[in-house]
This record gives sequence, C-alpha cells and structure tokens, in this order.
Amino acid sequence: MELPIKVKPYNHQKIAFDFALEKLEQNGCAALLMDMGLGKSLTSIAIIGQLYKEQKIDKALVVCPTSIISVWQKEFDKFADFEYHIEAIIGSTMTKRKEKLKALCHKQGLKVAIINYEATWRMERELNIYKPNIIVCDESQKIKNPSASQSKTLHRLGAKATYKIILTGTPVQNSPMDVFSQWKFLDPNIFGLSFYAFRNRYAVMGGYYNHQIIKYRNMDELTSKAHSIAYRITKGEALDLPEQIFLNRYCELESSARKVYDTVMKESYAELMDGEITATNILTKLIRLSQISGGHVKDDEGRMQVISKAKLNELKDIMEDVIIDNKKKLVVFARFIPEIESIKQLADEMRIRYSYITGEIKTDDRGIMCDNFQNDEDVKLFIAQIQTAGLGITLTAADTAVFYSLDFNYANYSQAIARTHRIGQKNTCTYINLISTETVDEKIIKALESKEDIAKNIVDNWREYFKKGE
Repeated sequence: MELPIKVKPYNHQKIAFDFALEKLEQNGCAALLMDMGLGKSLTSIAIIGQLYKEQKIDKALVVCPTSIISVWQKEFDKFADFEYHIEAIIGSTMTKRKEKLKALCHKQGLKVAIINYEATWRMERELNIYKPNIIVCDESQKIKNPSASQSKTLHRLGAKATYKIILTGTPVQNSPMDVFSQWKFLDPNIFGLSFYAFRNRYAVMGGYYNHQIIKYRNMDELTSKAHSIAYRITKGEALDLPEQIFLNRYCELESSARKVYDTVMKESYAELMDGEITATNILTKLIRLSQISGGHVKDDEGRMQVISKAKLNELKDIMEDVIIDNKKKLVVFARFIPEIESIKQLADEMRIRYSYITGEIKTDDRGIMCDNFQNDEDVKLFIAQIQTAGLGITLTAADTAVFYSLDFNYANYSQAIARTHRIGQKNTCTYINLISTETVDEKIIKALESKEDIAKNIVDNWREYFKKGE
C-alpha cells in the first residue's frame, strides 16, 4: 500500500504503518513504541491520512506535550499528502482555545486538533462536542499515572473514539506499573479497569504498611499482553536510518518572560532605527534577545536573573528519556554561562553525574573532562559551551546531543555536531534543537539549517531578526 505522505518512508516506518492499520481494524487501537527520531509522528500522519481516504474518520485529535505542538503542525504541512484542516488548540486564555476548537468543528473534510495534555481535562466538554474519531497520544508516558486528571480525561475520551494510538519510546519510565494507564486508554479489556487488580497481578507488595512494591511477577504475561497491540523498535534495530537525525523542540516562554522579550525586542529595533546600523550593534542586541530566550536577563545592577524555565523543563524531559529511562549518555551544548550553571544545577537535582567544559576551564583540564565522559560509565552527561567545545574533543560515548542555545556561527554549529558524529561512533546520531517560539531562536535555526553564517549577512537582513515568528 502506498502511504499518503510526500516522502518515501523508511522500511521500519512502513512496517509500523501496516502493523497499526491491521491492529486498528482488528482492535481499534495500536501502540507504536518507537525511539526518538524514528518518525512516530510521520507514521501517524500516514495512518490518519489513510483512514481519512478510506472514509473512516473525519476528526482527529493529537494530544502531546506543549513543546511538540508546533512540530506536529510543521510535520503535517511538510509530509501530509491529503487535504486537511489543522488547528493548534493553544492561546493565552482557555476561552481562546475553546473558540479555536469550535471554529475547527465547522471546517469541511478532515479536521485535526492538536492539544497539550494539561489542557485536556480543562476542555473535556468541548472535546466531547468535537467528537474525534481517532485520538493519538504522543509521548503517552504523560498519562502513566492512572489517578492524574489528564489520564482520567483521556480514558473517558478514548472510550468514545473509534480508533486510538499511543506513541512513545519509553512506555515504562519508572516501573512496569506505568503500562496500566496507557493501555487502559487503548483497550481496558487487556489489563482491566482496576489498577489495584493489575498491581496485585504483576507486583508483590511489602514494606511499610504493605504499601511498597518489593518485586514484580508474571512479567512474561504482562509483556505478551502489552505487545499484542504494540510495535516496538529501537534506534539500534532500525538499520535503514540515516547517519544523522535533526529534531526541533519548541518551548513556550512564560507570560512574564514573553513580556520582557517583546519589550526588549521593540526597544532594540527602535534604537537601531535611530542609531548607527553596524554588525557589532546588531549582534549585541541579538545576544541579549538570545539570553532572554534561554531564560536569563540582566537586572539594573548587571546581575543575571532567571526569568524562564521553559527550556530547562524541556531539557529535563529529554534527560529523563535518554539518561534515566534508556540508560544512555547525553551531550548538551549551550552558549551562555548562566545557562550552563542552570543545567549543572538541574543535573545535581536529578543526581546525574556530569563533566563540563567552558571557556573558564583550563586547556589541560578539558582532556580530563572528556576522558571522564568517554570512559566512566557513571558520568552520563556532558555540558559544553558551544564556542569552547567545538574543536578538538571527542564525545562519541553519546549519540544524542541537545543544543540548548546557539550562537550565530554556522562553523561552531557544524563543529559541535562533529563531536559525536565522528570516527568511533557506531550509532545514528540525534541532534535536538531547543527553540523558544516567536523569538530570535527561530531565525537562528532557520539560518543555520540553510548553512548561513548570520554574522556575515546580518547588516542587510537585520530587520528579520527583530520580528516575531518565522
């Protein structure tokens, strides 16, 4: 069967597509347990398109973390080879979100609503009126807690939908008990409706007042039942992958940080219009905007203050996925020292051992930091200032790197990528760019993806960097 997408799928995506359609036809549900970078969203778009072409659905609901809402929109625009109307159910107030969903209901043809997990229980009434035929839960570990409001809401919504899909690379984050709530959304017949009955079947209780799980049992049965509707593939098993995968994660600045950013952007634009337009002046103002997009701003006394944790919270999710759940190593590149200090503090709070390099680290000590990361199994994280760590070091112990922030130099970006993608690397490398929406981040990554050196052409195009959005 030809997939209704504009690109040729990889073999593992075609297998996942065929598997999911078969399970949806048989059971009305499917779990695609695919590692980060394997194209879960692309495969799901193809599935949604196929069901629409077969006239089985006309309303889809995608539930995902806030940072991925923009990714879903862009992937639909880039890959969907069928007609659709898509709406991100976001906004500064719940009223605006409800208005967007209501307007979508009146569109013709396939309608696709994208919403974050936290908003589902606040909009359950409106989502019931929307009546999605298919619900896709991306990063479904977000509903692993059966008593959480968003989990309960999706259980109820799922009971009314014809088709349901969960997407995750880590269905089990903390314990096998994480399976229950996700599979209850898909099909409550598999593990039943009672979490306590499920826990009694697959866990042995003990400890203080018999409230602690002391061991697990019947794991073969649990795995067999879970995989009866699940397709599982890891990055190591997907032999058709390219050598490098690039992903963007979008972070929404808090309202207070957004006001600071917009104010500074307008002031900077006005100052440039009234003053001398030179590369140095422009870059100085862009650096300040980049600092704010990363969560930091200088106060009146010149001290750096934290005004946003949007990127830090997203990085925490990635660290939990890569380091804690998948037991792998991770590299994080950042531009500014305050960002690096925040990342170090986060690692300390998560009890993750790390090495780091900044311009303040002596050259002789940098080799020791790299050796520790490369050779010590307990050192799971490497934090690097992008301007300092771009050359002369090897970080092949990791195959995933996060760009917390970027400078304006394409050479620095490409050299940082080469720290993990070099001789000695045996795996496909994944690179994740953290982008604060409607900030200079979007301009920078667009330029870098085009292999442009911003500093060289900034005078001619400087106005573009002081506008919102792309």
